[in-house]
Amino acid sequence: MFSNLKNVFKVPDLRNKILFVMAMVALYRVGVAIRVPGIDADAVRQFKAAANTQGALGFFNLFSGGAFASFSIFALGIMPYITASIILQVLGVVIPKLETLQQEGAVGQRKITQYTRYLAIGISTLQATALTFIFGNGNGNAFFGAAQNFPQNLRLLPDGMWPRGYLVIATLVGGTAVLMWLGELISQRGIGNGMSMVIFASVVSSLPSGFYNVYLGKGWFVFTLLLLLCLGIVVAVVKVELAQRRIPVQFAKRVVGRRMYGGQSTYIPLKVNQSGVVPIIFASSVLLLPVLLTNLLGSAEEGSWRFAVQDWVDENLVNSQNLIYIVLFSLMIIAFAYFYNSIAFDPIRQADQIRRQGGFIPGVRPGPQTERYLGKAVNRITLPGAVFVALIAITPCLLLWAFDVQNCPFAGTTVLIAVGVALELMRQIDSQLMLRNYEGFLK
Repeated sequence: MFSNLKNVFKVPDLRNKILFVMAMVALYRVGVAIRVPGIDADAVRQFKAAANTQGALGFFNLFSGGAFASFSIFALGIMPYITASIILQVLGVVIPKLETLQQEGAVGQRKITQYTRYLAIGISTLQATALTFIFGNGNGNAFFGAAQNFPQNLRLLPDGMWPRGYLVIATLVGGTAVLMWLGELISQRGIGNGMSMVIFASVVSSLPSGFYNVYLGKGWFVFTLLLLLCLGIVVAVVKVELAQRRIPVQFAKRVVGRRMYGGQSTYIPLKVNQSGVVPIIFASSVLLLPVLLTNLLGSAEEGSWRFAVQDWVDENLVNSQNLIYIVLFSLMIIAFAYFYNSIAFDPIRQADQIRRQGGFIPGVRPGPQTERYLGKAVNRITLPGAVFVALIAITPCLLLWAFDVQNCPFAGTTVLIAVGVALELMRQIDSQLMLRNYEGFLK
């Protein structure tokens, strides 16, 4: 293993790419420590102290690498870009122009990337405005989830919303734009997907402090047991991420002149967890909508229907240890996994592509039968993958209840993202080493 690591730094091009990625990640972590100008420092400290929760605030804080709890210039993180990418991918099914661009290769992809940037700026503007309005007025109590003794009516802008709020919104949107630029620089001049590397750096950065807090609060026994459980989860996620069903495809032989072409056999790899972490993001976003709406409505008088709605939302849709939250979260993850896979893998298009290339699935006739066969295979393999993702997502909620800890340092979303990005990075490094006749990491 150590010899393989030495080989990585023996290749000048690969070494420079890795060092560039490390420099960009370090620059990103520096930006996380820079607070938005105009925010009350005492309020930020209280805000950060209450951020150790698995509720809505914990979800935002996870994808921003702790920047949201500190209300830094990168508080929104890269999530607006990820949301924009998912939206355009979904719209590609219903808008013919986007579908055409998706099929045009590199030229169409550049155009889609441009649209994604514009949409990400729009989404970040909406998010920055909503968060500034909610937390600036002290209406963000519901975001603290199951946190105990959270501050009441915490105002990040005690001197009034405007005009200081305009500066906060502009800074948050500018931070998202800078993160998109850093991600694209990593993709162009580094190794791996830039946006994935930014998310990886965000979710992994909180692990050391999380485990250390568990050790301080619960001692060696709970710390060791939790660490072993997390290692077991990592092994399970690696197995599922690498698991796939291979559907064989045979190509017919054809004679052109005096040469014979075709006759090869290949396969269509169907991953068990094809949707990755996208269903968790979808489900979390849907559960956050009632929280946002109730906060935007403002405080209500006790005994009114608005107060009853707010109380129910705070109790059942924010508290991650509530049974209703766990059940709804799990069902939404499974539903969104089926929804995403139906968009990501089109059996009709795949069957048509196989037919045009002169291929067929052994024992299945080309055309409608191939479409039905592929559709049935995707539906069957989606269920175990979706159930596994749901179990991984609710595992932190169960650990919080079992060990009576305030937060779980190794959340389900964290491990899925970390393992997925790490495996993809290892594949790319391995291919670079094999290209130069070095022994790779993967056997």
